[in-house]
Amino acid sequence: MKTIGYAAYSSDAEMTPFHFERRALRANDVAIEILYSGVCHSDLHTVNGDWGPQPYPLVPGHEIIGRVIEVGPVVTKYQVGDQVGVGCMVDSCQECDQCHDHEEQFCRNGMTPTYGAPDRTTGEMTQGGYSKHIVVREEFVLRIPEALDLSRAAPILCAGITTFSPLRTWNVGKGSRVGVIGLGGLGHMAVKLAVAMGAEVTVLSRSTKKEDEAKAMGARGILASTDEDAMVKAAGSLDLIIDTVPVEHDVTPYTSLLDVDGTLVIVGQVGPMKGFMTVPMIMGRRRVAGSLIGGIKETQEVLDFCAEHNIQPTCEIIRPDQINEAFAAMGQGDIAHRYVMDMSGLSVDR
Repeated sequence: MKTIGYAAYSSDAEMTPFHFERRALRANDVAIEILYSGVCHSDLHTVNGDWGPQPYPLVPGHEIIGRVIEVGPVVTKYQVGDQVGVGCMVDSCQECDQCHDHEEQFCRNGMTPTYGAPDRTTGEMTQGGYSKHIVVREEFVLRIPEALDLSRAAPILCAGITTFSPLRTWNVGKGSRVGVIGLGGLGHMAVKLAVAMGAEVTVLSRSTKKEDEAKAMGARGILASTDEDAMVKAAGSLDLIIDTVPVEHDVTPYTSLLDVDGTLVIVGQVGPMKGFMTVPMIMGRRRVAGSLIGGIKETQEVLDFCAEHNIQPTCEIIRPDQINEAFAAMGQGDIAHRYVMDMSGLSVDR
């Protein structure tokens, strides 16, 4: 299948149009016309080579909303015309204990990311959602509920599941006290989801400049980490902290905010972290943990949860040819919304 996307040809080059071929459908494949593609901070890190050398040319994108245009002969869950999504992975071994437990992201044999990884069958590199079409095996396609706005649903497939999974793992519910570090693409979803679960949510940030935005999302307000008196008064006041900061930083200022047996979960930074003081952890049996995304079953769960609770990511819709400007803005700071590309103007024949 001939298609077109926006690709990076090196770590220091701008994204440019890229014509390429999607594979012919296998028996269990679903072919999708991509309608919207979310822009994730991890796309920027990957393209820049922050996480190691990449197989350029590289088409990023793992927040994909589209419409089924063809299915393989053994596909049973989807038919032409269905509105569907594809998230951060497109394959796994399907045989190990983790896959059987619906935790494909932790596949013992390695899950296959949506872009920049070898296809398990052919070895060719996967290419992501900054494109007009994608072909994915049925087991990794998700159903998009009718109640969701298609133009805003894409970030749920990464930012949504990345924050939903630890909220579920640590049993957040009515009365839970949750802190969210950062109010960017991940953070704003963590706030909305935790509020919908019944939690009392506090945003943690260096300043209170986004307080109105935080309150509009249901948070009680912002606790500024630079306000020493306020931080001291807030000691022991949180059960769970979701840390969405996407760069290296020190978690020490935040661990004392946890109650006894509280947990700070890192979902933002992938890579080295600054050393931290162990005293708050030892003295309160507190924990610093990490979380990736969720499995396919849990990703469908967060899509359904968002539809049920009318949770729509805060998005700015852009054209594909505006991706370099979006990357530049993301590189300058953690904006309190998600960029989503409307792919309708992208034509294979152009």
